[in-house]
Amino acid sequence: MTRRRWIADEVTGDRAFLLGKNAEHLVRVLRARVGQRFEIATPAGICLGEIVEIEPERVVFSTGDLPQLNLVPHRVPIHLYLAIFKFDRFECAVEKCTELGVSSIVPLIARRTDSYLVSAAPKRVERWRRIAHEAAQQSRRDAVPEICKPGTLEEVISRAPGKRIVLAETEREHKLAETVRDVSELSLAIGPEGGWTGSELALFRVHQWVHASLGPTILRAETAAIAALAIAQSSQS
Repeated sequence: MTRRRWIADEVTGDRAFLLGKNAEHLVRVLRARVGQRFEIATPAGICLGEIVEIEPERVVFSTGDLPQLNLVPHRVPIHLYLAIFKFDRFECAVEKCTELGVSSIVPLIARRTDSYLVSAAPKRVERWRRIAHEAAQQSRRDAVPEICKPGTLEEVISRAPGKRIVLAETEREHKLAETVRDVSELSLAIGPEGGWTGSELALFRVHQWVHASLGPTILRAETAAIAALAIAQSSQS
């Protein structure tokens, strides 16, 4: 049976901590007790942790005398710049891209993003972060991806790290799988419903984003995000 893994909210020396709702779930739902052992993911790697202290919203694990299970494997950082679309589908994209190993998600305000979504998006960030945290633990990741605050293209795309690729329906020459091979870090931009405007694609070019395509069919934004992450991950040697 696979041992349950938790991503530590804080780490100090040989102590790892679960806080808030994570601690509450462990204590009240799983009825954890002092002395029980679980896998704990920390920035240093995955180790066994033994519960040494339980409070209503804090569980303390000792990791000092227990074995290190494995170091965090090297993974090419992939940053997803995802134009905001209908929230139920956006949440699906956050969940599935977290499972696929995305390093961060930057919600983008595009020209064709609905005005209601633009005004409501900042209030959704904490919910998106909770979804990412739950998906990271469910998929046994070693860390939770960063979910950033929403920003406009003008505010964020010039700071994107690594190789920069924007998916564009108008692109016919470059396929995504051909442009993401053997990179050390990658930023991927996915457009909103209706796609990018011509001025937005021109702005991406100004900031050295390579245009690429997923193929001849038109995909929903969440499908494109999931497919792009899977292709990018599988293309790394």
